Amino acid sequence: MADRRVLLQASGLTKRFPGVVANEDVSLTLHEGEILALLGENGAGKSTLVKMIYGLYAPDEGEVLIKGEAVRLSGPRDAIRRGIGMVHQHFQLVPVFTVAENVILGDEPIRWPFVNMRKAKAEVARLAEEFGLQVDVDAKVEDLPVGTQQRVEILKALYRKADILIMDEPTAVLTPQETDELLNVLRGFAANGVGVIFITHKLREVLAVADTIEVLRGGKVVGTTTPADTDAAGLAQMMVGRSVLLTVEKSPAETADVVLDVVGLSATNDIGLPAVRDVSLQVRAGEILGIAGVEGNGQRELVQALTGLRTCRAQSITVNGADALGKSPRAIHAMGVGHVPEDRETDGIVGPYSVADNLVLDRYDEPEFARMGVRNRGAVTALADELVGQFDIRTPSSETTAQSLSGGNKQKVVIARELAANPALLIAAQPTRGVDVGSIEFIHSRIVAARDRGAAVLLVSAELDEVLGLADRIAVMYDGRLVETISAEEADRGRIGLLMAGHTAEDS
Repeated sequence: MADRRVLLQASGLTKRFPGVVANEDVSLTLHEGEILALLGENGAGKSTLVKMIYGLYAPDEGEVLIKGEAVRLSGPRDAIRRGIGMVHQHFQLVPVFTVAENVILGDEPIRWPFVNMRKAKAEVARLAEEFGLQVDVDAKVEDLPVGTQQRVEILKALYRKADILIMDEPTAVLTPQETDELLNVLRGFAANGVGVIFITHKLREVLAVADTIEVLRGGKVVGTTTPADTDAAGLAQMMVGRSVLLTVEKSPAETADVVLDVVGLSATNDIGLPAVRDVSLQVRAGEILGIAGVEGNGQRELVQALTGLRTCRAQSITVNGADALGKSPRAIHAMGVGHVPEDRETDGIVGPYSVADNLVLDRYDEPEFARMGVRNRGAVTALADELVGQFDIRTPSSETTAQSLSGGNKQKVVIARELAANPALLIAAQPTRGVDVGSIEFIHSRIVAARDRGAAVLLVSAELDEVLGLADRIAVMYDGRLVETISAEEADRGRIGLLMAGHTAEDS
């Protein structure tokens, strides 16, 4: 890269917020035609760093140089004017507008007194052709699949003549095929001289597409390398500071009786539209059934219906033969169901409560922990101290508030509480979201251990690698339906990806 023009240079960037240093003395250099991957877990400082580069935050220390000129960006508009574009993880599109209308919004070509739509559509079509972003400029965004909507976001940046493109977790909502297509698009950008900053926590994608890799941990750069000089294990070690087992070690499942039996379950979403459509499934003792699918295809509503958090219709829902349809969350828990919710902050913990109190949230009134309405503090503390050690919860003490813990340790509190009750059925939704690689390894081992002692596990995850690594059987969910269920031995990433995108089993 030494012979290529430097497009962007960040030197010694530091950003502090009350009580936390988000970035400390971070530097990076982006060359013309380079794909620079920023790798790190949630909370590592990746997003704060690029927000300073994009003008959303002003650095407390350090400077940003764009094409050799030191700048103090006053906001995103200033960054865009200087050739920096950013594709956000959550798209900023108007659903009822066409592709062309979304791309030109705020920067319309005018043929006074009207917008020159003919010129606009021609320019958007030219950019799409030049950069290999196949899209119908007249299509309404609300009618497009997620992967195509992301192309529209990219076109918005290119239309504004961006030669520095920041991609924030761009594959989070894509199928495997859409992810592969996006990586090819990024290679095309580099070939056209665009510099790309690619933010992710997925090792496979970094190794597939990056020219340079910067690893952040705790707000600092802990290493700079290239795919040729490292591998997934090396990157994982840089991310968490120790060696990590990246594959899930588990023996073949030894299944027994059906624990969860669901027949004809349907449910609506928060605005009353169909979200789960006539779903039937079974999970046996001693197995993990993984639900794979792009987020937003009914997985959240399915989990909430099964745990009593959402009203649903069904022919039947039974747990170990007992009727669970229409029961409250408390009643379902009493039937031997553990639940790891996808949003730990809202549904998993009570932040101001201590770690100890959070570990008995669903058992606080059992005779072991309370008598005649009086809390047995000693029993609660004893259980908490045992679980803190057993589940490696990093906390100064069990009396520390849960809200003061890191995301990974909050998740361990939830996992510990649910597994300590030895549930007959564990429903785990996004169990490792926002968790560092080392904690992922630990949580996976605990889920497998629960399976091995005879629990039935329903795993719902947007991370296909997690489903492929943990599940004994995999059911693919699309548009609220389970489109196919296959054994782990038969599972193929490409086939599952097609099913996740809505193709039929025959097509895949």
